[in-house]
Amino acid sequence: MESRKSIDVTAIGLMTVICLVWAMQQIGLKATEDLAAPIYQIGIRSGIAAACLFAVVALKGGTIPLTGRVALLGVVAGGLFSLEFLLVGEALRHTSAAHVVVFLYTAPIFAALGLHWHSPSERLSTLQWGGIALAGAGIVYAFLAPSGTPDEAVRWKSLLWGDGLATLAGAVWGLTTIVIRTTRLSAIPATNVLFYQLAGAFVVLTGMAWSTGQTQFSISMPLIANLVFQTAIVSLASFIAWFWMLTKYRASQLGVFSFMTPIFGVLLGVVLLGEHLAQEFVTGACAVITGIVIVSASPWLVQVIVSRLLPIVRNQFHQFTGRAL
Repeated sequence: MESRKSIDVTAIGLMTVICLVWAMQQIGLKATEDLAAPIYQIGIRSGIAAACLFAVVALKGGTIPLTGRVALLGVVAGGLFSLEFLLVGEALRHTSAAHVVVFLYTAPIFAALGLHWHSPSERLSTLQWGGIALAGAGIVYAFLAPSGTPDEAVRWKSLLWGDGLATLAGAVWGLTTIVIRTTRLSAIPATNVLFYQLAGAFVVLTGMAWSTGQTQFSISMPLIANLVFQTAIVSLASFIAWFWMLTKYRASQLGVFSFMTPIFGVLLGVVLLGEHLAQEFVTGACAVITGIVIVSASPWLVQVIVSRLLPIVRNQFHQFTGRAL
């Protein structure tokens, strides 16, 4: 089988677009939350996307098992996916989209921790532990925004609750990754796993929306446009493109670029939604994103240092000293 290749200009361009799309989903949900509750929107988009995906797989002659052990594991993955976006939807009711996208994308940290204890081949290096410590410190510091006046204190508590929910969503996402990586789900087509997740989200989130009275749906162009974007671009096109790239390029190198998503989320939240960012959050977010990059890119960074930078250092040392390093 042909080995996956290193990232190139095409991969970088596609990853930039994909990360921008993933950042926009929180922005779109936050911008239209007064027209329809976020969890209701996520449930609707997931149901439509699941139906479309099932039809595409069937038209291509494939099958998605709906019974048996694999399907049961799919239910578990779908349940975790639903819980993740339930937490995201609730977080968006209390905090800003910029906060949600940063704390949600702590998922690689939680996945790395879980895989470290589960699989000997996934042991964390000293550098990666440093990245986790930096990200953890960033999360704590980002939570330390001053409360100010009593009214601001009430608002701050709401923001803190939303930030906590978003971080918990990141932990659930990390757990979902562990389940997929360590079970038979890793051996089935990625489109099947995506179907299980989307179908689970449709059932759980629409049910939750109905049971909690969050079914307001004010038909308008902004809401319809957002649902079309969330369904066609986020739930289908972006993930299909992501799975295609995983078959062509090295996953470790692609994962490095996921740090662009929280950066885009913060910038879009400020520019499109006019969100105010406290200095504590900005500083903490920078630490979180840096920690994520260190954890995700550690093997690649070491390879680059050893294969490219070290020879340059040796050459310069030899030129200046006349000795070999």
